[in-house]
Amino acid sequence: MTDGTATAHGAATIINALSTGKGAAFGVDLWTRAKVTLTDEPNVIQAKILSDPSESTLLVEKTVARIFAEFKVENTLGAKVETRSNIPIARGLKSSSAAANAVALATLASLGKSIDDLAVINLGVEAAFDAKVTMTGAFDDACASYFGGIVVTDNVKRSLVMRAPLPEGLSVLFHVPPMKAYTANSNMKKLKTVAPLIKIAYREVENANFWQALSLNGLIYSSAIGFDASVALDALHAGAVAAGLCGKGPAVTAVVPVDCVEDVKVALQKYEGEIIDAQFNSEKAKVGT
Repeated sequence: MTDGTATAHGAATIINALSTGKGAAFGVDLWTRAKVTLTDEPNVIQAKILSDPSESTLLVEKTVARIFAEFKVENTLGAKVETRSNIPIARGLKSSSAAANAVALATLASLGKSIDDLAVINLGVEAAFDAKVTMTGAFDDACASYFGGIVVTDNVKRSLVMRAPLPEGLSVLFHVPPMKAYTANSNMKKLKTVAPLIKIAYREVENANFWQALSLNGLIYSSAIGFDASVALDALHAGAVAAGLCGKGPAVTAVVPVDCVEDVKVALQKYEGEIIDAQFNSEKAKVGT
């Protein structure tokens, strides 16, 4: 039996879909790689997250199970799965979406099968629901991870509303605090209360004012969740064109002109946590490493 391998990239929030069901995100060059080896043990899926062995492997297992069910091989095959990633888990940096996309593609490759792009994404989204790692399905994050570039989505309808290219001359910095925050633990009632404000930010996206939307979204969600917005505000003051909470946090994204990167880094270094340098990603997720 052949091994299947695949790579998917990370993403960052422009509009978090938790309050309204509509979201937007863009691709970054952080990555997750998956390797799937088929076995003849039906319904036995063994998974290892090599880069963070203490994390739950349930999403990985559910993703393989979804692909197996799609091709009705769950009663004849099992799998051993390994993933490796440089995306910090449970910080808002779309580690789940990248993992689901990479594992789905690697499983398809191991079976010698292919399906269309949105079908791959949707099977990963279903697996995320199965594993209870998402509240909305994170279709926006999954599309940004899979396609790269900027995506705007209706997560409820699972429709891709708009795709846009990423501009030149900008880099991405993430400030990543040490604590984790799992989407499944989000207080949905509190997040729904800011829906009218998020709709205003979403209008900026419809007008292609993506960076204004990112900053506005980040400030609103920071207030709703209870995160300090000072990190983002200091990044903006130091020259970032956009800064705000990524996903449900606690990480903060800063989109920065190349000549301001060092100034913004200095601003972020005042706060406890790691700073990750990234670039935009416009490449699709792919079979292979």
